[in-house]
Amino acid sequence: MSIVHRIDDDVMAEINITPFTDVLLVLLIIFMILAAVMAPPGFQKRFEPPSAQPPPRARSIHQIEIDVSRTNRVTIDGVTCSSATLYALVARAVASHTGRPGYTRHIALLADKDASYDTIIKILDAARQAHDDDVGFVTY
Repeated sequence: MSIVHRIDDDVMAEINITPFTDVLLVLLIIFMILAAVMAPPGFQKRFEPPSAQPPPRARSIHQIEIDVSRTNRVTIDGVTCSSATLYALVARAVASHTGRPGYTRHIALLADKDASYDTIIKILDAARQAHDDDVGFVTY
């Protein structure tokens, strides 16, 4: 008696991952195309139909502008101030903008990138003491 050994009876230890890889590549391509086509909210631009009348002019809003230079010179609404008068001038600016039509209590803090953090913190503290937490930062 001879024992015939057949190759088909052995357990197959290899897995064919080619179909799995094909499916993953197809899904990757689909997601890449969808990401390129879909724009996040706020990026869509709606064009209004042209009209014969010009659009109404936007109401001019005056905000409190505080400028900090590279040498830490502080200017509030065009008035240069020292560190000793900073708190009083910020409080005066907030009070003068409160309740007036066309004026807002928003503080636009324009600071040089080399300005001292200490100066910025003092301005934020002065705004907080004047009960104004609406501060926007711009660096240049």
